[in-house]
Amino acid sequence: MGDDAGVDNVRVVVVGAGIAGLTAAYDLSRTAPTGTEILVLEAGDRVGGKLAVSEVAGVPVDSGAEAALARVPEVLELMSDLGLAEEIVYPVTTTASIAVNGALRPVPAGTLLGVPVDLDALRSSGLLSPAGLTAVAADLTEPGTPLTRDVSVGALMRDRLGPEIVDRLIEPLLGGVYAGRTELLSVQATMPALAAELREHGSVIEAARAARAAAPRADGPVFASLRGGLARLAQVLAGQPGFTVRTGVQVRELFRTPAGFQLVTGPVPAPSVVEAEAVVIAVPANKAAALLASVAPRAAVELAGVALASMAVVTLAVPRQAFPPGSGLLVAGGGAVKAVTLSSQKWEHLDTGPQVFIRASVGRRGEEHLLQRSDEDLVDLVVSELTDLVGLVGTPVDARVTRWGGGLPQYDVGHTDRVRRIRDAVTEVEGLAVCGAAYDGVGVAACIRGAHRAAETVRRKGQWGNG
Repeated sequence: MGDDAGVDNVRVVVVGAGIAGLTAAYDLSRTAPTGTEILVLEAGDRVGGKLAVSEVAGVPVDSGAEAALARVPEVLELMSDLGLAEEIVYPVTTTASIAVNGALRPVPAGTLLGVPVDLDALRSSGLLSPAGLTAVAADLTEPGTPLTRDVSVGALMRDRLGPEIVDRLIEPLLGGVYAGRTELLSVQATMPALAAELREHGSVIEAARAARAAAPRADGPVFASLRGGLARLAQVLAGQPGFTVRTGVQVRELFRTPAGFQLVTGPVPAPSVVEAEAVVIAVPANKAAALLASVAPRAAVELAGVALASMAVVTLAVPRQAFPPGSGLLVAGGGAVKAVTLSSQKWEHLDTGPQVFIRASVGRRGEEHLLQRSDEDLVDLVVSELTDLVGLVGTPVDARVTRWGGGLPQYDVGHTDRVRRIRDAVTEVEGLAVCGAAYDGVGVAACIRGAHRAAETVRRKGQWGNG
């Protein structure tokens, strides 16, 4: 890995060495004709994107994504293909709570991203007041009309189920996934199965029940990670034969040529040129927009319209002590901390030393001011709030602050149509594909699936063997 001096006549270039870009390169290395050069160019100094790991109190702990959906078969298949099957770990517990008005309430069983399916479970959780429960139940006796257009999650759910369940359950759940706000997030993009059923059902609860019933039966753990951190998945991918990864190489411009593409890298005063017959763009939406301005301008305009949210992850190693049971909690209402993972209670491999690990997510869309604090101030703020949320005592043994500026794309109303327009525009350019968190899901599993799709698009279109 290093600079890109002397690189030319490359067959396929993947821009971005996050999990999507690395997976696309890995796929292509196994399906492209023998002799095809595959090069991954990464502007940063490491691979993995939002998969990152570093030591806290001498123990490797993820600072980005810490788990992937185990029920998406492509995730475990990829891990196994890479020889990591024996390193896969599953949560000890996945039970979680929601902090509401100073009290911890269990996340009720039988929900679809917070939309209740089992009203008895919702009632027994104690999460809602009697008035809140009445508002939810009214959805069954006074259903609305079927949904014929995309709307925001917040607007729909407040209208159909009342404001309390939005504030106390749906907002914390979706906020934890997207670092966003339900008043802006799209039903179609964030809850596609529910949105499909809402075209037929006037009741949101009935639609959620139908979506749950239609989902394939899935057994086994929901989530998976790796000993030593989920970021190892990216690190092992990057070391596979069949493609080359170069870090510290920023691709500044992309142009079409008669033979394929020309990528301009390096500093402006001394640019370097990389030639490619096919290109996969696997960088965040704002960076993808800049790169596609010349070759796919309509896609570039759409990508520039994808909003991005910033947040931080504060990881603490603290003296061993008792915390509330479960894997963690979400926080309803105010406060800097939006979610807490009790990492040593969730992952057995993080529960072996004299200290235990806690991870707090800070901030979301519209709260960028929180991230202007120094690392020391952020740690102090998190420690103060965790004292009330989980009864934290004592001084942290070690702390790490990881800032994800513009790290999470926002799936606002109309996002599904936006992605369709992006793909339509990209499809018109032979040998070009896109993948990453901006399109079909922000999680690791969705990025892996999107990478498979991008690699297959490039392989199928196949500007192979022009020379």
